[in-house]
Amino acid sequence: MIQKKICLLGAFAVGKTSLVARFVKSVYAEQYVTTVGVKVDKKALTLGDQEISLIIWDLAGEDEFQKVEMSYLRGAAGYLLVADGTRRSTLETARMLAQRVTETHGALPFVFLVNKSDLADDWEIDEQALAECTQAGWQVIKASAKNGTGVEEAFKLLAAQLCPQ
Repeated sequence: MIQKKICLLGAFAVGKTSLVARFVKSVYAEQYVTTVGVKVDKKALTLGDQEISLIIWDLAGEDEFQKVEMSYLRGAAGYLLVADGTRRSTLETARMLAQRVTETHGALPFVFLVNKSDLADDWEIDEQALAECTQAGWQVIKASAKNGTGVEEAFKLLAAQLCPQ
């Protein structure tokens, strides 16, 4: 079995922990719990005829008071970059984080998840902004930790980049 470390990065309160819980345990909790430092989970999946074990590092979110610790990405094969569709500022944080990862660890594979697709009517991140991300070479997935939309797809898309058939 192949093991790959991946990290979840994004602004504070974009739903990183909820996305991991949905993917690993198929659950969603309404109450908000702040991640302090890093929380590690593990899930095995099959892509084609390959078994892959993802070691998932859920990193504390970035805000004006706390920066994501780039050293947590040491040894990571790739990452999921997460923004909250209802808060445009989280897209700017995602762009900055992607740049910092590239500067400190090189061009790691990543997938960009825009979370909270179940609240699409309240989105501040519009289609034009998502098109700009796609034009920049980002793989963009609209997801919802609450109802599961796009979550497994995003993790599998990243795993496929890390373990090409």
